[in-house]
Amino acid sequence: ERNFPVPVWAGRPACPLQTCEQPAEAPALPELLGRPEEMTEPLVQCAAWLDAYFHEPAALPRLPLPAIHHPILQRDSFTAQVLWKLLEAVKFGDTVSYQQLAALAGNPRAARAVGGAMRSNPVPILIPCHRVICSSGAVGNYSGGLATKEWLLAHEGHLAGKPTSPRGSRPAGTQLGVQGGRN
Repeated sequence: ERNFPVPVWAGRPACPLQTCEQPAEAPALPELLGRPEEMTEPLVQCAAWLDAYFHEPAALPRLPLPAIHHPILQRDSFTAQVLWKLLEAVKFGDTVSYQQLAALAGNPRAARAVGGAMRSNPVPILIPCHRVICSSGAVGNYSGGLATKEWLLAHEGHLAGKPTSPRGSRPAGTQLGVQGGRN
């Protein structure tokens, strides 16, 4: 059993207006983020992109990807190269193996380094590291947990009109080939 530090807010309501003991229902998006006219354009774009991802994936190609200004992505590194290549090459409903992504990023022998790049991903839904699977077809690891990765893969397989595999672990959709084509 692991002991975790108690957060400073423990024992206090999450919000000063919340006085009941039961958790409050999540507020609607506009309440949570403020009035739309108060939101910055990048935040509006990000909220619209995430809403489309979960509710209307066919709209994703028409939407700009939210701005990603994380230091990891600004460096000239293999990690940045892998993350940008993943974002560019592996579309909704597709998967790629760690080894294939290493080859796409220019180093076919760096599959383990690709796994490290996935662990460094600062925005896992926007840069879809859940689409990276093992060469064997096994789902592999995910910072959000195996159940989340399986759900995201099933979500993309189902909404892309592709049946999920009998194991339910990943879409039976296409897997990106090393040369950028489909297998």
